[in-house]
Amino acid sequence: MITQFDITLAEAADARSIAELSRDAIEHGLSWRWTTRRVARSIRDVATNVVVARQRGHFLGFGIMKYEEEEAHLMLLAVQQAHRRKGVASALLMWLESTVRAAGIARVQLETRVVNGAALSFYRRHGFDPAGLHEGYYDGVEDAMRMVKDLSRVPS
Repeated sequence: MITQFDITLAEAADARSIAELSRDAIEHGLSWRWTTRRVARSIRDVATNVVVARQRGHFLGFGIMKYEEEEAHLMLLAVQQAHRRKGVASALLMWLESTVRAAGIARVQLETRVVNGAALSFYRRHGFDPAGLHEGYYDGVEDAMRMVKDLSRVPS
């Protein structure tokens, strides 16, 4: 398990690394929607947190969370292949959830591919419950599982 890495808000210079990891780890086989330009917009958006994890300056992964009045939406979460299963994604998720709690929001939602067993297991381990199937959610060709976590029921 990695014990020393930093999680910080992303900067404009991080947009390309984030977009490329999204393309390769999340959007593979689909249209590339989270381009560098879109990520850069999210970094500038006051209703969105984009965070990155680094170890000795090396980019490990990222998370993007959009905040609404009643709930937050985890848009993307990914870690470089070589750094998976070392606590990076869990740390990113915990950082983002702490900001949700600080904002007084009690609910986080996300979507993940139904064929992504690793992601489904990861989110279940972190207290997310399945909340419905969205057929054709991804480019009309792949289904998504909507998952929800009620932070008001989970100790901080």
